[in-house]
Amino acid sequence: MEELGPTFIKLGQVLSTRPDILPPDFLTELSRLQTEAPQVPPAIIRSLIEQELGATPEELFSTFSDVPLASASIGQAHAATLHDGTAVVVKVRRPGVVAQVQEDLEILTNLAHQTSRNWAAVADYNLEAIASGFAATLRAELDYLQEGRNAERFAKNFAQDSSIHVPRIFWATTTSRVLTIERIYGLKIDDDDVIGMPAVDRNRLADLAAKAAVKMIFEDGFFHADPHPGNLFVESTACIGLIDFGMVGEVSQELRDRLGNLLMAFSVNDPDRIARALLELSVNRPVTDRDHLRQDVLRFMEQYQGRQLGQIEISPLIRQILAILRNHHVQLPSEIAMLTKMIFMTEGMGARLNPNFNLGTVIKPYARKMTFERAIPRNLIRNLSQWGLEAADLSANLPDKIRRLLDILDDGVEVHLRSEELVPLVSRAERIGNRLVAGMIVAAFVRGIGELTAADRERLRTWQNALIAGGAGVVTTLGSYLVWTARRQR
Repeated sequence: MEELGPTFIKLGQVLSTRPDILPPDFLTELSRLQTEAPQVPPAIIRSLIEQELGATPEELFSTFSDVPLASASIGQAHAATLHDGTAVVVKVRRPGVVAQVQEDLEILTNLAHQTSRNWAAVADYNLEAIASGFAATLRAELDYLQEGRNAERFAKNFAQDSSIHVPRIFWATTTSRVLTIERIYGLKIDDDDVIGMPAVDRNRLADLAAKAAVKMIFEDGFFHADPHPGNLFVESTACIGLIDFGMVGEVSQELRDRLGNLLMAFSVNDPDRIARALLELSVNRPVTDRDHLRQDVLRFMEQYQGRQLGQIEISPLIRQILAILRNHHVQLPSEIAMLTKMIFMTEGMGARLNPNFNLGTVIKPYARKMTFERAIPRNLIRNLSQWGLEAADLSANLPDKIRRLLDILDDGVEVHLRSEELVPLVSRAERIGNRLVAGMIVAAFVRGIGELTAADRERLRTWQNALIAGGAGVVTTLGSYLVWTARRQR
């Protein structure tokens, strides 16, 4: 992977955080992948800056160092000073890297597609979604304008938190190929001098980093997806500087709600709720044996019997859950991959600073907070309004969908039934020779649908308006209307 270049180095780094895909020995080896790359000559860097910004480094900056601070697979970083004396870092994208990455991503996408179609053993891993998510993330990393926007979004989210320092972006000297960002000073969080600090300081730093990570997930829905030690600088025992905002992830409100359901299910040690929450997270909604899943969850939970969320190591717990889901052919959203990577990195870093560190103690207050927030009236109203809108949308589209169904029935339909529950019914019908009954039932059902659809459209429109306005009573209204209409037509 190192020899294949930046795309495969990044892929290896992502795979090194996927215990649901690879065994431990592979994960250990891939975690050694380095991003240090051969340096781009100073003359080329200067030429690229001039092409992008229309002036030489000497004209743009008070000072500019030809010796790079770092040389990674995608870009190279140089120290510089603005004319007002502000210390900055200038990141310059490597020449030719975009074309190379695009070609490599096409190869990876095609491989994922062919593998998924022709290798049954990987059917449960959703390789195409993983490849697609990886491609989107890597393409975003190539665009320094996007990285700048990400940095400003993080700065806004942590504006009221003095423990996290997000550097400022200088847009006058930033393009898609060149990024000028405030320089962060301090020790890398895994530096020997940091590890040698008094335990109380190391514990505080571990908690600061973990609380920032959990806030990103459960409050902001926008997280730094690559919080390795090289991207975290200790400015003081009460402040951590964060850099490198190319790889980020987002958690939608819906996904946050579902993760909240899972956390709450764990907090009350309820196997049924955990199994249900895991299935709600899936993207493929497999036809699985829920009793079997519940039994696997129950056996899994026996290991944690009597222990609260704050007493549980999160990374091993996640690995076990992923193994259970894989056994039941349950696929998770692609966002979960980046999320688990971030969690593993955060817990690993915390454990290095504090041998007794437990991410569960940081997550537990958020789980409790999410439980209470759901009972707040404004959130209940928001949920009821959303349900009302969804029901109104269903009611508006239902007549058209039924009309299309009737058109299909008029053209003739070939139906294949596989349900084992129909076997006794068919056998009985054959024994009494009354197959005509089945035909009459189907005909009556189709006619009933047609008559329901054609019934009094004015009342239907009135009912739809009531749904939108009513919100909280939508389910009752829907049921009452359908019962009344059915009785009237009968």
